[in-house]
Formats: sequence, C-alpha cells, structure tokens
Amino acid sequence: MVNLKFVGKDPESDKKGSPTIFVDDVTADLVIQGWRADEGTLTACREVGDIPEHEAVVRVPARMVEILREACDDAERTRLR
Repeated sequence: MVNLKFVGKDPESDKKGSPTIFVDDVTADLVIQGWRADEGTLTACREVGDIPEHEAVVRVPARMVEILREACDDAERTRLR
C-alpha cells in the first residue's frame, strides 16, 4: 500500500490538475506530478542518457521551490524515523 503525504500544489495553477508534490510516508520518496516535458526538454535530458520506458520527465514551475523544499525536509524526517 502506498501512503502519500500531500505537501502542496502549484499556487498559480488550476487546482484540478496543477503540479503537485507528495512524500511517501514509508519510503521517503518524493512523488511529483508535473507538466509533461516538451520535446526540447526531452532532447536536452537525453543528452545525459536514455529515458527508460518506465520513467517520465516532468516539469515543475520554479514558483514551487518552497513546496519542494518542504517535501525534501519531510522526506528526510521520514527517512530518519
């Protein structure tokens, strides 16, 4: 069973489908919902390596940095329990 703790949504996006960040309460993994990367972003990512079929590239707006920091702090606390 997956236990996700909601951390936050993009404050400037439509609340029905906005980028969202969660922390898995068991594994401390970050779970990020974001905009699908455009072809230019995918091409730039592929310069570093392949993107396996089971992985995805998403884009999260810079205005969510504070929410991402909060999620990282939560993940660290979860990992240290």
